[in-house]
Amino acid sequence: MKTSTKYLALVGLLAVMVIASVSSLAAQSDSANNKLSVYGDIVYFLGNGKPMNCTENNTFKKGEPVGFRMTAINPATGMRDRETKLVVHLTYGGKTVDVPMRDRQTDKQPERTFWVAKWIVPDDAPTGIIRYTVTAKDPQGRTGEFKPFDVDSSQLTIVQ
Repeated sequence: MKTSTKYLALVGLLAVMVIASVSSLAAQSDSANNKLSVYGDIVYFLGNGKPMNCTENNTFKKGEPVGFRMTAINPATGMRDRETKLVVHLTYGGKTVDVPMRDRQTDKQPERTFWVAKWIVPDDAPTGIIRYTVTAKDPQGRTGEFKPFDVDSSQLTIVQ
């Protein structure tokens, strides 16, 4: 009985070591490839205290404010660099519009560890799906990109 318990403990320890090694290699691979992990969401940016402000959504009407909230993490450190530059790239009507993002963290609100950008849906935006991506570049030259799932229902959609 003692032999099988020792054997199971050894197998468990080996499994933990393998998982730790694979996780470490994945982080080193991302770091070696200079890739930032970029992710976030889109919400209504209606203004503080207004109903539906900061509510996740992907369907907007012309004239409505789309809020992009993103972060970019260095996978080697698990940290973000506030000097990282993020840009939203919206493609519609045969053109691409670049919207720079700003760091949302302040001395008064240190918990807001993400970047934001606001885009008002213009009158010339066609109804239907608008493709967007977000790119990031930190001061050390690492880059990353966010693309929504390539599924129509997860895209930014403009309705009548």
